[in-house]
Formats: sequence, C-alpha cells, structure tokens
Amino acid sequence: MDVFYNHKGIGDVLIVPLEDMDRYDITYENYGDITKITDKQGTIAGYNIFNASTYFDVNSIGKITLTENMLGQMKEAFRQNNLDDPLDFDLSPKFVVGYVREMSPHENADKLSVCQVDTGDEQLQIVCGAPNVDAGQKVVVAKVGAVMPSGLKIKPTKLRGVPSNGMICSQKELGLPNAPEEKGIYVLDDAYSTGDPFEF
Repeated sequence: MDVFYNHKGIGDVLIVPLEDMDRYDITYENYGDITKITDKQGTIAGYNIFNASTYFDVNSIGKITLTENMLGQMKEAFRQNNLDDPLDFDLSPKFVVGYVREMSPHENADKLSVCQVDTGDEQLQIVCGAPNVDAGQKVVVAKVGAVMPSGLKIKPTKLRGVPSNGMICSQKELGLPNAPEEKGIYVLDDAYSTGDPFEF
C-alpha cells in the first residue's frame, strides 16, 4: 500500500488514498489534523493528515510504501486526533515476482490467454493479452490492490467472462526506463525468486 507526500508541492500533508471516488460524490470530516474523506454511502476514500512531519519520520518525496512502523505512527496520530477508525491495511507487497505455471487459450477471445501464476503465497488466475506470455516464465505480477504508475488500481475483474485477479506487467506499464515499444510482458531471468517483492 502506498501513501504520498510532497512537502514542496502541497505542504506538510500525508495523503492516504484508499478508494477511487467521483470527486462530486465525496464528503469531508475533520478530526484535528486529519481529514477523513468518504462517499455518500459511507465508504472511506482516504485520509489527508496535515502537519504530517509531527507524526511521521518522512524523508522522501512522492510515493512512499506504507510500512508497519509508519502504520504504527499513523495509529498514534489517529489516537491523538480522536479518530477511532480501524486501520486494518494490507501491507503485503503488491508487485511481486510470479511464475507462470500454466497457460491456456481463452475460450472466448483469440488474443487472450488464461494463466495460472504462482506468487509464492498463493496461485492467481490472470487473463493476459501479451503475445509473448508462456508457461515456465518468471514475470512481474501486479496483485489486486496495486496502483500502477499510470494511476490505474488493479481490481478483480472478468475479461470476456473469465475471472482475472491481477495483471502480468510489461516494462512500459511499470514505467521502467528504456522500456521497449513493442507489446509484451517483462520476462525475468532466473536471478529472481518467485514471491519476492519486485522493486522498481
């Protein structure tokens, strides 16, 4: 899970996005230094934590991976500002090395493949449209909950009627420098271990 901080750009505010919401359908509640953002149905879209440097050890700018230590600091900030929301966030890595155990043709689409991908702690079914995907490859998997560099949030979906839980990524989708222009997933070499976080 990622949070965002840019002291020079927007001030001493930690942004904690949880759900994508229509900006015309949200409400705000203030609890001291914390603004809670919800939709009209009560779903929490996120939090803005002002005077963030008084609660967090923030040294970087931009996207920050939320750690157990930082989550502890966030819980203390909530306590100090009398906000009693449970912060039961999944902090497991969302970009991991996967191993394509099986690949079969999609029953309703010629250019899609249905892959069974081992991510170390679970096996995911992922529908993939890349022409170079194949069984036996190590690949980069964006798991459900991952936020791509483009801002796209990975969610469970169905592609032409087949469930897909995650995305097998290309270098371009990961925003890697010098990514090839031709379509295709990023195939990793054997130096990578299945289930390890993929850092980029």
